[in-house]
Amino acid sequence: MSPSYDPAAQKPVLRCSICTGEQVAGFQDLHTGHFTEVQLIRSPQELQAFRSRYGIPADCPIEKIY
Repeated sequence: MSPSYDPAAQKPVLRCSICTGEQVAGFQDLHTGHFTEVQLIRSPQELQAFRSRYGIPADCPIEKIY
């Protein structure tokens, strides 16, 4: 079974550090704003792998949060 998320309750986001530029992909709860960390993103290929793993289309923007 592949990992999944609930689009009705969560949205994919990149949490970005202003100081270091580090990016972490995960999901933000639409009701509480709680961020669940999934994967460190160090390259476009890792972001594509995150999208593929969770079925997030390439044309779906992933918001950056700071």
